[in-house]
Amino acid sequence: MSDKLTKIEIITKGSKLEDLKDGLNSIGITGMTVTQVLGCGMQKGKTEFYRGNEYKIDLLPKIKVEVVVSVVPVKEVVRIAKEVLGSNEIGSGKIFIYEIQNAIRIRTGEEGTSALN
Repeated sequence: MSDKLTKIEIITKGSKLEDLKDGLNSIGITGMTVTQVLGCGMQKGKTEFYRGNEYKIDLLPKIKVEVVVSVVPVKEVVRIAKEVLGSNEIGSGKIFIYEIQNAIRIRTGEEGTSALN
C-alpha cells in the first residue's frame, strides 16, 4: 500500500446534504457514508415552547458525511465543502481530516486504494 488514505468528516445541516453530495460527485467522489447525528457548538441549542412550557434543546440535528480519499486531493474536497456549505451563519458546520492506516474490502480482501475503487 503506497498511496496515502485520508478520511474527511463533514458535519453540517441536513438541508445541505443534496448540494454537498452533488459537489462531491462533481470531483469524482462516489462513495460516502452519511449519518444523522446530534450536536452543538457555538449555537448552544435553542429554546422552544410546547403547550406553554419552555424546553431547552441543547443538541441540534446535523448530518455527518464521511469520505475516504486517495486519488482526489484533500484540498479539493475541502474547497468544495466550503463552497457548498459556506455561509456567515453559526451552525454551518465543521470539517475534520484524519490519516487512515489502511482500508480493507471484506468481500475480496483488497487493501489500500484498491479497496476504495
